[in-house]
Amino acid sequence: MTKEGAQQTAPGTIPDRVLMSIGFLSFFDRFATPPMLVVLAARTGLTLAEAVGLVAAYSLLYALGQPVWGFISDRFGRVAVLRTALVGLALAAVASTLFSAHARLLVARSAAGLMAGCLYPTLLTVIGDTRSGVAKARGLSELQVYSALGTTAATLAAGSIAAFTDWRVVFGLPALGCLALLVLLRRAHDGGTHRRGPVDFRAAFSGAALGVYGVAVLEGAVLMGVLTYFVPALQHADVPIALAGVLAAGYGVGVIAGARLMRRLVQRLSRTRLMGLGGTVLLAGYAASSVAQNPVTITATAVLVGASNAILHSSLQGWATEVAPAARATAVALFACALFLGSSVGTFLTAPLADAGQYGAIFLLGLGATAVLIAVVTAGHAAWERRRAR
Repeated sequence: MTKEGAQQTAPGTIPDRVLMSIGFLSFFDRFATPPMLVVLAARTGLTLAEAVGLVAAYSLLYALGQPVWGFISDRFGRVAVLRTALVGLALAAVASTLFSAHARLLVARSAAGLMAGCLYPTLLTVIGDTRSGVAKARGLSELQVYSALGTTAATLAAGSIAAFTDWRVVFGLPALGCLALLVLLRRAHDGGTHRRGPVDFRAAFSGAALGVYGVAVLEGAVLMGVLTYFVPALQHADVPIALAGVLAAGYGVGVIAGARLMRRLVQRLSRTRLMGLGGTVLLAGYAASSVAQNPVTITATAVLVGASNAILHSSLQGWATEVAPAARATAVALFACALFLGSSVGTFLTAPLADAGQYGAIFLLGLGATAVLIAVVTAGHAAWERRRAR
C-alpha cells in the first residue's frame, strides 16, 4: 500500500468521500443565495441591494471568523472544529428559514457564514497535513471538483426551488447535509489528520505570509465578488430564472473542466506559470461580458471564471498551505479570511451598480482588477520561490 493510501484508510482518518462531501456542502451553502436574489427580494419585500447585502454579510462573517477557526484547529485539532462548525451551520440554516425581516435574516445569514467559514479552510489544512507535492496538488484539484459540483447544484437548483416552492427550502437544505456529515464523522479523531506539537503562530505573520493574504484580498474581490452577479445579470437580460440558473452553472462546468486539466498541467508547468495561465483565462472571461451583457457572453464568462478558479485559485491555495507550515491551519485560515474579506468588500462596493442594472460596469471593473492581480501574483510567487531556493 502506498503512503497516500495508508493515510486514506488508517483508522481515525477522515475518508476522502467525507472530505469531498463537506466541500460540496460548503459551496452549496455559499452559492445558493445569489441565484435566488431576485425571488428573495420580491417575496420578502427587500430591495435587491438589501438582498445582495445578505450575501455580502455572509462573506464578511465567513472571512472574519477564519483567524479564530485557524487558531482552534492548530491548538485542538481538525475534526473538533469540523464538528463544531457543522452543528453551528445546521442551527444557522434552520434560523434562516424562520425570519423574513431584513435585520433578523441578516443576522441568521451572518451566523451561517461564520460557521461555514470553518469548513473549506479546514479541508485544505487536512490535505496540507497529509499530502505533499503532486499528491497535494491532485487532492486540491479533486476538492475543487466537488466544490464545483456544490456550486453547480446551487446555481442550477436554488433559483428554481425558491421560485416554485419557497426560498426557505434553499436555506434549510444544508441543515440536513450537516446532520448526515456529523454521523459520518462520528468515528474520526484528531490524531488521524493533525500532527500535534508546538505551534509557531508567528510564522503565520511573516512577510511572505502577509503578502499571500494581500493577494487573496484582491483575488476575492475579482473572482468571488463578481461571481455573485451571474444570475442577476442574466435575469436583467430577460432570461427566465430557471434558464439563468442553467447558464450560470457554466461556472461549475468550467471548474470541473479546469480541475481535470489542472491534473495534467501540474506535472508540466511551475506554479507561477499556472497562476499566470489562470489569470489570463479570468481576464478573457471578464473581457467577454465587459463588451456586451447577453446570455452568450455571460455564459462564456461563467465558464472561463470557473476554469480560472480551478487553475489560479487552486494554485494560490497550494501556496497558502506552504507559506507557514509551522502554523498551517492558522495561515490557511487567514488566507481564507483575506479571500472572503475581499469578496465581501467587492460585493458591497458593486451592489449599487447591480441595483441600477449596470452589470457591464461591474464586469469592466473585474477586468481591470484582474490585470493587476496577474502582475502581482506572478511576480510575488516567483520572488518567494527564489528566496526559498536559497
